[in-house]
Amino acid sequence: MVLDLVVIGLAITVFPLSVTAFVLVLSTRGGVWKGLVFILAWLACFVAVIAAVLLTTGGKPPAPHSPPSTASSAVKLAIGVGLVGYGWYRHRSRRRKRAGAAPSSGRHKSSGGLMERLDRISLWTAAGLGPLLQPWGLVAAGAATVVSADLSHASSYLALFGYVLLATSSLLAMEIYMTFAPDSAGVRLDKLRVWITTHQEQALVTVALVAGLFLVSRSIAQLTS
Repeated sequence: MVLDLVVIGLAITVFPLSVTAFVLVLSTRGGVWKGLVFILAWLACFVAVIAAVLLTTGGKPPAPHSPPSTASSAVKLAIGVGLVGYGWYRHRSRRRKRAGAAPSSGRHKSSGGLMERLDRISLWTAAGLGPLLQPWGLVAAGAATVVSADLSHASSYLALFGYVLLATSSLLAMEIYMTFAPDSAGVRLDKLRVWITTHQEQALVTVALVAGLFLVSRSIAQLTS
């Protein structure tokens, strides 16, 4: 369980769409407060999913090869196959676009329009973006993994806490940086946003394929062991 949660948590924390959106939120007027409520809503939703799974299982892992255990592995397998398919589709789509059209000189204009809209969002809207922009496929894979948590052991609590912290670590790091060093953070985060925007397709393909292949291999091993 621990290895699965580490890989899934890493995939969630570096998911390009979530990171880009959070950088944009931080870059707006009052971005530190908007970023804070974004993270709080993100964490509330994330923890709620884990709590719902633990309430369902009672904090006791299902027996190996029992219907619940097989179902959780099958869910992870389906998510893994979906991620691999999504990554492959984005890869093929990017190659077709590169072959069929020259890069547009206005490729970042949409970011400017988005910034203007984000400047006007309220704290409540920022809070709503947190759960909305979570990579729900990966969150679902994490929930299927949490089924194996045994709350009679302290190590399971540590693993779950570490998973939540890891999955949110990139957002927390950017929020802390912007809070204590706003000038340098603004410059560096803007460079990060430009880099992610420029390499977003490659990053999405990489995260989807790596996480998907990992989930497929782990799920097959669990189903056939």
